Amino acid sequence: MTLKFDSRYPSVDDLRTRAKARIPRFAFEYLDGGCNEDVSIARNTSDIRDVELIPQYLTQHLGSDMKTELFGHTYDAPFGIAPVGLQGLMWPKSPEILAQAAVEHNIPFVLSTVTTSSIETIAKITEGRAWFQLYHPAEDKVRDDIINRAKVAGCPVLVILCDVPTFGYRPRDIRNGLAMPPKMSLRNILQIMGKPTWALRTLIDGQPSFETLKPYMPKQLNLAQLGQFMDQTFSGRLNEEKIKPIRDMWPGKLVLKGVASENDAEIACRCGIDGIIVSNHGGRQLDAGPSAISSLRAIAEKYRGRIKVMMDSGIRSGPDIARTMASGADFTFMGRSFMYGVAALGEKGGDHTISIMKRQLLQVMEQICCHRVEDFPKHLKW
Repeated sequence: MTLKFDSRYPSVDDLRTRAKARIPRFAFEYLDGGCNEDVSIARNTSDIRDVELIPQYLTQHLGSDMKTELFGHTYDAPFGIAPVGLQGLMWPKSPEILAQAAVEHNIPFVLSTVTTSSIETIAKITEGRAWFQLYHPAEDKVRDDIINRAKVAGCPVLVILCDVPTFGYRPRDIRNGLAMPPKMSLRNILQIMGKPTWALRTLIDGQPSFETLKPYMPKQLNLAQLGQFMDQTFSGRLNEEKIKPIRDMWPGKLVLKGVASENDAEIACRCGIDGIIVSNHGGRQLDAGPSAISSLRAIAEKYRGRIKVMMDSGIRSGPDIARTMASGADFTFMGRSFMYGVAALGEKGGDHTISIMKRQLLQVMEQICCHRVEDFPKHLKW
């Protein structure tokens, strides 16, 4: 396997350190932070790393294959790029960079409703292969229009977000007065002046904005106004009645993201959902909730085979992917890890971070004598 690789940054932690040095503090803190006291964001990764796999050294092994079939498409690896909001704030053209890297590596890219590139732009880059994540609109007219745009763009999978019934309480963003475009306080201006490469790229590419939402929203919202707009425009709390019309109008695969309980997994099955992404929104919504991996174990044990069970939140490496797959996931997604890569390395960041994950995951598979990704549970130490 030939992968492009920058040996100066061989891990996600290295990329995180480089990203912190390269982008303004308000942008890094939006990317890096969780909610409240950051308990959940720390627990996500630490609980994954409590999972142990059993190595096998004397068993005959003819090689490992990372290819994974999901919803009728065979991907080159069992991981994809999760939806992330405000990507262009952290590095200009981030969605476009990551979408292009995803196409080249044949992994899924999921576009968020609240990121900084439009459905149509990403569909063109990915030749209609990108997934789209929907924040549920309060008005049926807006819901139908956004879904129809995703349908026309050829998106094969629609992801409905269910874990944002309220706007997350994020102290860093409140202190930073986060806005789109960034609020020009003296502190933020000084932060921007200290990051000339970020500032120049932003000047060249233009200030980021919510491209998919432009037809529906006022311009230049500050944090308070953004929260009010989101509350008024999107009805975050889903139920079966809200899911049913989406299932009826969407011809492709439908995925529910943010599932954290067996009860919600059961409702997803009842609603005809094709897959669920077990997630706690990267630790950004409920600091008192369980880690994603602990929710996954219970859900996968009961529902794997009835519905595609995927997971995001807390995954930072190839070994983390392996641990998550061994714990019952059919597929995995990462958000922050890829954003650290782009913030650190710009246009090369997506390709580099995917290459890290592929290298690390293959090494784990060879080490534990795992031929196919669906065999990971056989290597779990109970």
